Amino acid sequence: MKFLQKLGKSLMLPVACLPICGILMGIGYALAPAAMAGEVAGYHASGLAYQIGFYLIKAGGALIDNMAILFAIGIGVGMSEDNDGTGGLAALASWLMITNLLSTANVSVIMTLSEDATLAFDKIQNPFIGIISGIIGAMCYNRFKSTQLPNWLSFFSGKRCVAIIAGVVSIIVSVVLLFVWPVLFGALVALGEAIVSLDAVGAGLYAFFNRLLIPFGLHHALNNVFWFDTIGLGDLTHFWAGETSADVTWSLGMYMSGFFPCMMFGIPGAALAMVHTAKSNKKKVAIGLVTSAAVAAFVCGVTEPFEFAFMFLAPGLYVIYALLYAIFTVITVLVGFRAGFSFSAGLTDLVFSASLPAAQNTWMIIPLGIAAFIVFYVVFRFAITKFDLKTPGREDDDQEAEKQVQLANDNFTEVASIILDGIGGKENVTSIDNCITRLRLEIKDYTKVDEKKIKSAGVAGVIRPGKTSVQVIVGTKVQFVADEFKKLCK
Repeated sequence: MKFLQKLGKSLMLPVACLPICGILMGIGYALAPAAMAGEVAGYHASGLAYQIGFYLIKAGGALIDNMAILFAIGIGVGMSEDNDGTGGLAALASWLMITNLLSTANVSVIMTLSEDATLAFDKIQNPFIGIISGIIGAMCYNRFKSTQLPNWLSFFSGKRCVAIIAGVVSIIVSVVLLFVWPVLFGALVALGEAIVSLDAVGAGLYAFFNRLLIPFGLHHALNNVFWFDTIGLGDLTHFWAGETSADVTWSLGMYMSGFFPCMMFGIPGAALAMVHTAKSNKKKVAIGLVTSAAVAAFVCGVTEPFEFAFMFLAPGLYVIYALLYAIFTVITVLVGFRAGFSFSAGLTDLVFSASLPAAQNTWMIIPLGIAAFIVFYVVFRFAITKFDLKTPGREDDDQEAEKQVQLANDNFTEVASIILDGIGGKENVTSIDNCITRLRLEIKDYTKVDEKKIKSAGVAGVIRPGKTSVQVIVGTKVQFVADEFKKLCK
């Protein structure tokens, strides 16, 4: 759980880039709706509005389309000790290595690929690989940043060897994924094929797994089954080709429609619940993060900024979130609301798809949306407060009492020196980190810790969550103490 929480916090840096991109794309699609359909519908347009809209779409898409790389670098930096950029560079090296080695063109040179395997490796550049690359980069930095090599290789000692080692590790990981990835991808395709026969319930199951697999980027496998012609369905392509349910063997649009009430109204409702349950001193932070994400979801269906803001901090809540999608998708299919998207289930796609032949009862987005807003709000608020979930603005590190702590001594070097002495000296320290109010230390021998000595530095308290962990409550000036502490430990 500690690892997942650190992973979740590390994702906040790249996730912070996404809301503005979603808003830019939403405005762009509103100005240039023809660009939304693209080649799928065969639309072409020109004029000033189209040019501006197209430019904004590409500006937002520059980051949205490369989200996996952002994750790799963000995790590489965020999970590295001292948040060192070397970890981000190593993560990027890992990403480039894995995605290049496992590209369809390169894999086909060393083995004969089946149609299913080809489809799997065509989708290798996904957030799941980005997360793996970020973890590799950070772990290699933490483990090898102080490596001393022989004199004739001394240039590559320390941080310079981290990216090299990350590359070597990535080669090994690529060999494993060479055999694992097609199996995993194929299993998801098989799951999709089984779901198809279940009609409305199947559509709900698809929506559930679609959301559940987003953290790993594996939802693309299911999307290929339902939206495109992987197994003869193609809900998206047939919808935008101007066909109707009479032209296919299923209710056209059923695998897209359920996302609209959830993305346009459910996410804003959940976001409001997060704001209302945030700690009083962190409401502005929560508002800044989830409000922009909610706007991005409503306007153009970009949900990742909202989802990655809490999926690793509160994984149980994310499962509930996916389940709500399933429920509303089943309801949407049964009541006959049909709309389609070529990008995602936001307002711009809804407006543009409403004129297509397969669209039905689009006015029902109002009652469905109101219901989704209320249900998402109530469920999220209940779950967050009932189980004390650490959604944005509710993290343990943000306790108001700790933020009010004032050091008795503003000589940060002296404070750090006393803490280091009380912790058993730098030889007893294996890891140094800090949050907003606490100095977080990992140690070798807990018997060497002298809490009275540490408290004599004027800190507010000492917490020992485990035999190898010590947290010193310093207050909001913890960064200055941490910087001096690190200098003393070098």
